[in-house]
Amino acid sequence: MRVGAEEVRRLAEACLPDMARFLREMVAIPSESGNEERVIQRIWQEMEKVGFDQVEIDPMGNILGTVGSGRRLIAMDAHIDTVGVGNRELWTFDPYEGYEDEQCIGGRGASDQKGGMASMVYGAKIIKDLGLEGDYSLLVTGTVQEEDCDGLCWQYIVQEDGIRPEFVVSTEPTSCRIYRGQRGRMEIRVSVSGLSCHGSAPERGDNAIYKMAPILLELRALHENLRDHEFLGKGSLAVSEIFFSSPSRCAVADGCSISIDRRLPLGETAESALREIRNLPSVKAAGATVSMYDYATPSYRGLVYPSEASFPAWLIDEDHAATRTLVEAYRCLTGKEPVVDKWTFSTNGVAIMGRFGIPCVGFGPGHEDQAHAPDERTWKSELVTAAAMYAMIPSLYVERCNA
Repeated sequence: MRVGAEEVRRLAEACLPDMARFLREMVAIPSESGNEERVIQRIWQEMEKVGFDQVEIDPMGNILGTVGSGRRLIAMDAHIDTVGVGNRELWTFDPYEGYEDEQCIGGRGASDQKGGMASMVYGAKIIKDLGLEGDYSLLVTGTVQEEDCDGLCWQYIVQEDGIRPEFVVSTEPTSCRIYRGQRGRMEIRVSVSGLSCHGSAPERGDNAIYKMAPILLELRALHENLRDHEFLGKGSLAVSEIFFSSPSRCAVADGCSISIDRRLPLGETAESALREIRNLPSVKAAGATVSMYDYATPSYRGLVYPSEASFPAWLIDEDHAATRTLVEAYRCLTGKEPVVDKWTFSTNGVAIMGRFGIPCVGFGPGHEDQAHAPDERTWKSELVTAAAMYAMIPSLYVERCNA
């Protein structure tokens, strides 16, 4: 087969014990956003062990490993921060000790998305071992703070590190399908003001919680009528948090705010989404303020890189060279036709392609429904398939571009 697909697959299977060990050791290191230093250092050790040509950590804390020195720069990305454990009682095993059987590896981050990191590192090893280097440089990135602010790491990589690949493979979980887009998202705050008074005479005040009530009902109705996209799917709106201010439990609330998780298909913008809410009759009647959240939390290295909490939708064409490369690699490795689909959740692609227009395609081990869930797990067979894909993609892409 082209590019030695059978040999690539064989070597990927031989690497499984080392991949599984590496993944379990990463899972054992808690690495919530802003606390990734220990797992970054562990990745550095593995990159050096398997023979990366260069490994560095940028000022934000992202790890950047390079194989090859050719003209074409191709990147593969995994965020290595995770969400927290949540309710520990919902787990049937320790989320950091994890577990392993013949089919699966479990633990926080196994699918989302340290499994992608493990497969990338060993995909690079396969390239080195089989001499698959060509007129390309492969950049493998382990990125930070994605769970708190999607794409912030890639804003830094592009704008501050000055790195702009020809295309990027996102290794977020896809169940070993090929994903070529996602809806955008944004984080919105709606606030209303009232007038506090003693709770024994509420008529003397203006209850901000009551003023928020009709807004909540109109937001629920707005969700039902948001725009659809034939491939990426329908826009959505979910009220995710509610806050209040009041002098005491014996007083009328003088303030009430809510947070909104808004998902946007192509064609919608942050401005249009804010305008939809500001134009609701209940919002106008309450004199509510509608704003976008900002993110300005230090990375584990102490760097603050402020950003609006607005993350654009993106979609790469099915006939783009990057997409076709992944389809061809999958066919060579498996003899099957891949499923080409999209993510429901959000990824670093919101910056890579959404902000900067750098072509981005997704292929990763693990399943999307495992993300942020108790008893999170990934599948060993998918780690192998992903590692083999990552080894084949760069040379196939260069070959396609030079044809």
